[in-house]
Amino acid sequence: MAHSEVLLLKPVDGLGAEGDQVKVRAGYARNFLLPQGMAVPLTVSNRKQVEALKRARGLREAKELNGAQEIAAKLAKTNIAIAVKTGEGGKLFGAVTVNDIHEKLVAAGIEIEKRRIHLGQPVKTLGKHEVKIKLHTDVSVELSFDVVSENPIEPAQA
Repeated sequence: MAHSEVLLLKPVDGLGAEGDQVKVRAGYARNFLLPQGMAVPLTVSNRKQVEALKRARGLREAKELNGAQEIAAKLAKTNIAIAVKTGEGGKLFGAVTVNDIHEKLVAAGIEIEKRRIHLGQPVKTLGKHEVKIKLHTDVSVELSFDVVSENPIEPAQA
C-alpha cells in the first residue's frame, strides 16, 4: 500500500499533535488531511516549520494543563445533589446518567465537555456515589455526588 509522510499543522485525534511527522495512507493524506488544512506534505522546506510548530504546541499544552488544573480545583470544592423521583421503598424511576451530572455541573458554573465525565454504569440507587472526570491526560478528578429523593420515601408494603 502507498504511504505518505506528512507534517501535522493541527492536532488530529488518534494521529498526533502539531509538529509531528507521521506516516499515513496516501488516500487519507490526499483526501482528508491536506484539503482540511490539518497537514502539509513533508518536504525539506516544510521541515523548517517543525520548530515553530513545536513551540506553539508547548504553549498550547501548558495553557490546557493550567486550565485543567483550575477546573480541577473548582470541582474539588463542588458538591452536587441530584434529586430523582422514587417509588415505594426508595426505588428510583429511571437512572442518573452522565447527562444529569453534566447539567448539575453547568448549573454550578463549571463548563466541561460531557465526554470527559466517566460514569461506569448509570446510577440506580440513592446515596453517595463517585464519578471520574478526566480533564487532561495528566489531570483527573474524583467527584462525589449525592442522589436524593425529591419526594418522601414510603416504606414498601409487604
